[in-house]
Amino acid sequence: MGNRLIKIAALYFVIGVGLGLYMSMAHSYDFVGVHAHVNLLGWLSLAVIGAIYSIYPELSTSKLAKTHFWLHNIALPIMMIGLFFLILGQEALVPVVAASGTVMVLAILLFAFNVWMNLKPKA
Repeated sequence: MGNRLIKIAALYFVIGVGLGLYMSMAHSYDFVGVHAHVNLLGWLSLAVIGAIYSIYPELSTSKLAKTHFWLHNIALPIMMIGLFFLILGQEALVPVVAASGTVMVLAILLFAFNVWMNLKPKA
């Protein structure tokens, strides 16, 4: 699972940097919130989590890890697409952004709980 998360993180890195490049070239920084969330919750968080799961593979085998993986990877794109269109004025998407953001927080809590419950000292 660690390798899969790192590969997904690399994809988010490309998306985040691409969005940053677009904003810079267009001299329009309306989407800085999307840019920041893609880079932090997509690139950075998933890369770090992937590295943790690679260093401690026993963490990646739990149901908590699998549930975190799916919740994180479903909620993040929905939240980012919703936030993108919300910034464009689609106020009807507020509940979508709020709901997917809540699912993202739940996913992060599951990851943290997994680490606290299943990370054992190496002998």
